[in-house]
Amino acid sequence: MLRTGKQISYFRNLATAKRIWSVQINQQLRIALKSLSENHGLSVAAGDLQLMENGWYVTHSGLIRLAQRKGCCGIHVNLITKFSDWASGRWVFKATVYKKRGDKTFVGYGDADPSNISQQVRGAEMRIAETRAVNRALRKAYGIGHCSVEELRTPSMTPMAQQKHEAHIPDHSTNGRNNGQPRLRDQLSALIRRHGLDATLVKSYAADFCGTVTLSGASRELVESFISHLSTAANENRDGLICKLNSYARPSEAQR
Repeated sequence: MLRTGKQISYFRNLATAKRIWSVQINQQLRIALKSLSENHGLSVAAGDLQLMENGWYVTHSGLIRLAQRKGCCGIHVNLITKFSDWASGRWVFKATVYKKRGDKTFVGYGDADPSNISQQVRGAEMRIAETRAVNRALRKAYGIGHCSVEELRTPSMTPMAQQKHEAHIPDHSTNGRNNGQPRLRDQLSALIRRHGLDATLVKSYAADFCGTVTLSGASRELVESFISHLSTAANENRDGLICKLNSYARPSEAQR
C-alpha cells in the first residue's frame, strides 16, 4: 500500500521513538503520536516531542518550528508586573500569538518561581516563565492539547526519560559512540576555552537554543547542532556572540 507523506512522517516518528526510548509504544500512545505527526508535523528526531510519564510532551523548539511552518506573523510577550516580584524570584508573563495579520489572537500566561521549577535551573525563573507563556499561547493557537515539557512543575527523569537520556544523548561522558570522536561535553568545553567564553552563560544559551529547561534534557542532535552553531558564531562574529551570551546573565551578574 502506498503511504502518503503524512503517514510516512508518523511511521518515521514511531520507529525513532522505539529506537530512542527502547520501549513498547502502546495503542494509546500511537494514536496520540499519529495526530501529532500528521496534523502538526512534529518530529521526534528533531526534538519536537518527548516521551515522559507514559505520555507525549511537546517542546518549546518544536512549537517554535511549528509556528514558523504555519506562517505565524508574530509573538508579543509582556511582563505582568502586578504579579511579579524580582526579590522572591517570581515572574509572570503574558504571551500573545498572531497567526495571521488581522486574524484573532491567542493568549497564554506563564509563571515561574523557586517553588515550581527544578533545583537545576534555580535563578532562571524569568526565562522559564516567559517560555511557559509562549508555549501556552502557541498550543492554543495551533490546537495542541499536549502539555509542553517546559510547563511541567518540576520535570524529573522518569524511567522512560532515563532511557532516552542514556540512549539518545548518552550522558555526555561516553558520547554514545565508539568512533574515537571527542565527547560532546569535551567538544563544548574546548570551544569555551578556545574562545574565552563564560561557561555558565553558554549553558543557559544552549538550553534556550535547544528549547529545553537544561542542556542535559536536549536530544543529541540538538546538542550537536548547538555546538556547530556556537563554533560558527565564535569564529565569524565573537563580539556578537558575547553580546548574545550577556543577555543570559542574571541581573546581579549584569551589574558587576
